[in-house]
Amino acid sequence: MIEISHVDKWYGPSFQALKDCSTSVAKGEVVVVCGPSGSGKSTLIKCVNALEPFQAGHIVVDGISVSDPRTDLPKLRARVGMVFQHFELFPHLRIIDNLCLAQQKVLGRSRDEAMAKGSKLLDRVGLKDHARKHPAELSGGQQQRVAIARALAMDPIAMLFDEPTSALDPEMISEVLDVMVDLAREGMTMMVVTHEMGFASKVAHRVIFMDQGEIVEDALKTDFFGSPRSDRAQKFLSKILSH
Repeated sequence: MIEISHVDKWYGPSFQALKDCSTSVAKGEVVVVCGPSGSGKSTLIKCVNALEPFQAGHIVVDGISVSDPRTDLPKLRARVGMVFQHFELFPHLRIIDNLCLAQQKVLGRSRDEAMAKGSKLLDRVGLKDHARKHPAELSGGQQQRVAIARALAMDPIAMLFDEPTSALDPEMISEVLDVMVDLAREGMTMMVVTHEMGFASKVAHRVIFMDQGEIVEDALKTDFFGSPRSDRAQKFLSKILSH
């Protein structure tokens, strides 16, 4: 579903954010990307749907080359759902309208079709009763669940999550992770940048560990948690899992 091959990304002439990164995500696979701050995790998944350009290598999503100038990027992004750290909801729109807008503008659905789809997905994430509220009236955890529902409204073939719980209060994290666990169990193809190692050990098929722009490890979760090969990953896990 997602093929990342020898990708390099530079910021300016002197800082290389990604160094020869290669990996792949099969249909229905859940891959967690972890590593210390500044390791290139978020940059890597933003390259997958061309939110970040890259200077070398190739990324192919469902047979479509991301860097090909002929690729219709809005259409591609509609098929690859993205959930950000800070929700990115439209504050002036009601929750249901946040879910309907892209369906109507990008997919060409009628207002009634978009409303029906949006209502169904709000029910799925436990927020049907909040459809007519504005984002500011919801908690952070609720807003993030709306953001997931909004991405799902586009019928994506894969979902990208960029640290979806890092801006949330601790008691709100589980409500978002529960929705993500359900998605994973239903067979959604997912790349998830997160420090939530409990989520990784529960639903990930593979774990990618990054450091200084490089993929240091790309292993089955049992191998990664059981016996990480690199010293760097061992140190990272010992700090995260000791708390």
